[in-house]
Amino acid sequence: MTGSAGGVLAQTTAAAKPNCFATFWSWFDSSAAGCPLGAYGLTIYGTIDTGGGYETHGAPLNGDAKTGVAELISKVNNGSRWQGVPSGLSQSNFGVKFQSEVAPNWFLIGDLNAAFDPLSLKFANGPKSLVDNTNVPLAKQSTNADSGRSTGFDNSRGYVGISNPTFGTLTVGRQTSFSADVATQYDPSGGGYAFSAIGNSSTFVGGTGDTELSHYNRSIRYQLAYKGLRVGAITQIGGYEQSNNAKNAYQFDLGGDAGHLSVDAIYSYAKDAVSVSNYASGAPTPETLKATLANVSAGVFAAKYKWRALTVFAGYEYARLSTPSDLFGATATKNGGTLTLNGGYPAVVQANPYVNPKDQQIFWVGGKYKLLPSLDVDAGYYYIEQNNYTNAATKYNTGGSASKAAVGCGPNLNPAIPGSAPQGANAAACAGNENVLSAVLDWRLTRRFDLYSGVMYSKVAGGLANGFIVDNNTAFTTGARLNF
Repeated sequence: MTGSAGGVLAQTTAAAKPNCFATFWSWFDSSAAGCPLGAYGLTIYGTIDTGGGYETHGAPLNGDAKTGVAELISKVNNGSRWQGVPSGLSQSNFGVKFQSEVAPNWFLIGDLNAAFDPLSLKFANGPKSLVDNTNVPLAKQSTNADSGRSTGFDNSRGYVGISNPTFGTLTVGRQTSFSADVATQYDPSGGGYAFSAIGNSSTFVGGTGDTELSHYNRSIRYQLAYKGLRVGAITQIGGYEQSNNAKNAYQFDLGGDAGHLSVDAIYSYAKDAVSVSNYASGAPTPETLKATLANVSAGVFAAKYKWRALTVFAGYEYARLSTPSDLFGATATKNGGTLTLNGGYPAVVQANPYVNPKDQQIFWVGGKYKLLPSLDVDAGYYYIEQNNYTNAATKYNTGGSASKAAVGCGPNLNPAIPGSAPQGANAAACAGNENVLSAVLDWRLTRRFDLYSGVMYSKVAGGLANGFIVDNNTAFTTGARLNF
């Protein structure tokens, strides 16, 4: 029996919080959020994710490429190979963020983050991966692709801002688009490069048709959450002269949470958005790329629902790429003009390919199931398709006599690979589709360290397979991930 109020207080006094830095194991068994590396409002954080794998039709590692290796089928995929695989489940990165209360419930915030390849220790830089393969025959190229990541210490983000629980958060600087956030938050594998089509290629969802739109280099972003609802807007500051990837771009987000259900809907627009590719031969200079411009309008809807040990994910994107506003004559961009891209590379503007608009659609569905408290299985299916947007001179929609038996969109051989099998249509603007299936096991040994193993199969057809050496790839990946 307790004899005084003081005795009751003594019994209910909370125990002191354990020191997570007492030993290496106490730190290793803590979470990155529960035991941050920081003081005085500053926090150092990051992820190291690396492993290895086998691909039936792969491409050599390139440390400049965002993904490092080409798990998702692309033009450069070729022979089978075993090799190291960086960032299979999460992009390896390191950063520093800060938060300081400058007035009651008003916080000054900031974040600087860089994505890197843990095998080569290079910063992720999509345009640089293209330059690496300039004037290299397709069959001998290493992994390369355009990307919104093209800077150094801030290739993920670099911003400052102000935040208040009631009035929301306003930030300025280099930031991700809302669609890029959706591609991670509503994906069964969390946007893992080795297991997700929409994670591996930001052309799908993250960039809403143009991978470079997944990041806004100079931007203002505002977010507000209220009673389960959230709204947001982001817009560029300036155009090309401010190192942006379009002359103008913006997005709006509306979402919310109700019980176990979360949804987000996004509208996106960009004027004269840039995408780049390389010269397999005949480049004007070793660092010159090709630039294609488009006006891009897109909508994204995504949802997830948690029921006991199962979380179900689904989403849809519709993106229209149309004739850019910057025209020369009736149907072409300033063909032969030169842009200086973010990263400093010159690019020759190509003729307008969107005389007829390109309509890109992506649908995905999948699930995450908790087999054990520390073991999850994720599985996903992704379907991508495009319409036939060839121009009037070469458009063949049917097999009838009026269309000359659809000669313009019939199967072709890849001219770069003698003896190659037909991989797709004669034109990249012909209708086409891509199917992707994946599954992965993720075992969390501690709160900040896990092991994973899985597979992704991808296959392209029609215009989406134009110029490919092969039309499919199966990538097996095993790796380890440490969060700090």
